[in-house]
Amino acid sequence: MHTLVENQRKFFQTHVTRDVEFRIRALKKLRQTIREWESRIAEALHADLGKSAAESYMCEIGLVLGSISDTLRHIRKWSRPRRVSAGLAHFPSSCRVEADPYGLVLIMSPWNYPVLLFLDPLVAALSAGNCCIVKPSSSTPHTSGVLAEMLGSIFPPEYVKVVLGNHADCDALLAEKFDYIFFTGSPNVGHHVMEAAARHLTPVTLELGGKSPCIVDKTANIKVAARRIAFGKILNAGQTCVAPDYLLIHRSCKELFMTEFREAVAEMLGEQPLQNENLTHIISMRHFQRLMGLMEEATIAVGGRGDAETLRIEPTLLDNVTPDSACMQQEIFGPILPMLTWEKWEDVEGFVLSRPRPLASYLFTTDAGTETSFRQHLAFGGGCVNDTIVHLAVHGMPFGGVGDSGMGSYHGKTGFDTFTHYKSILKKANWLDLPFRYQPYSKFKSALLRMFLR
Repeated sequence: MHTLVENQRKFFQTHVTRDVEFRIRALKKLRQTIREWESRIAEALHADLGKSAAESYMCEIGLVLGSISDTLRHIRKWSRPRRVSAGLAHFPSSCRVEADPYGLVLIMSPWNYPVLLFLDPLVAALSAGNCCIVKPSSSTPHTSGVLAEMLGSIFPPEYVKVVLGNHADCDALLAEKFDYIFFTGSPNVGHHVMEAAARHLTPVTLELGGKSPCIVDKTANIKVAARRIAFGKILNAGQTCVAPDYLLIHRSCKELFMTEFREAVAEMLGEQPLQNENLTHIISMRHFQRLMGLMEEATIAVGGRGDAETLRIEPTLLDNVTPDSACMQQEIFGPILPMLTWEKWEDVEGFVLSRPRPLASYLFTTDAGTETSFRQHLAFGGGCVNDTIVHLAVHGMPFGGVGDSGMGSYHGKTGFDTFTHYKSILKKANWLDLPFRYQPYSKFKSALLRMFLR
């Protein structure tokens, strides 16, 4: 690991990655190669997670290709120095802010979206001019292996290198000094990453998760809400960091919502969802058993069945849930949605604000006042009004958490900014050297200082 890190550092010090045209060529090569390897990537995703080809393209491959294209459209503008007024106090001088790559970046990606969350931060880091080491999850070996082979075919290891391996390999990487670390995963591992980064004073972005609330009020279009919330739990079998984690539904809407949710699931997956080949499976038996155990303390209102052989679980609604239920003590990360009812908006705000800040929040309403309260009073990384999850597919909006759900963000220009240090430079002319800033400070000099600096 140490040799790999040092080789990348030496390559970065050749300054070739600072050239914007070099970055553009690298991104175009990456885009073309992803297109050529699309079928192999999709096959790997199916082998690891049971994802259909359509879902693989919609939620992973297509989003990465869109991210690269968006970056290529703007990278020259993002990379240009920006002039800043120096003000009269610094006359005669000029000021500029230059986009400077950090240098050597470590990207650690998770298993739930092993292509999107591997390649999207890599695109941002390369666009900013960095060298990158990427450590994918060992829980998705087929996808990680294909990505390692793909990137190895187009980039030299001193520029981009994929490191496969287990937790010991992660620890070996974290023992090295990087210029930036980008981690996507669980809060527990996030603590470990931040602790390791602190030893080298390395800046970090942590993309974590949390219990993202989904709020439905009595003015909502319940049929549409049920379909879009079901989509959010069916997508990747709910193994999405921004999936609706629990439902806060107005008491008057609960019965109708359950009916519409059941119909929405049947419409998308059929009457026997466990037999639908397009239903993504749970990543492992350990997670399957954990999810099935979360249903034991509540009443199953919709779904509830699982198949240990295929590791599939039906989209499930849980009723008679309390804040102390097991399913409310941890991020579910599966196709299970606990329901809690409410009558006053103040109760919703109090409940959500009393819990750790989530990565996402969702509101279904047609009431402008409720929407305003949702946007202005609740703290969360990002979210939607009258939809779920799709906000993360907008390249121009920052994506990231706040508080317990993470720190820092990326996507589009924000991703370029994340992997860039903005270096400020003042250039002073020599033809005039005003004496009032130098000692000794007379009353006249002090008066001039006050005049220029106030």
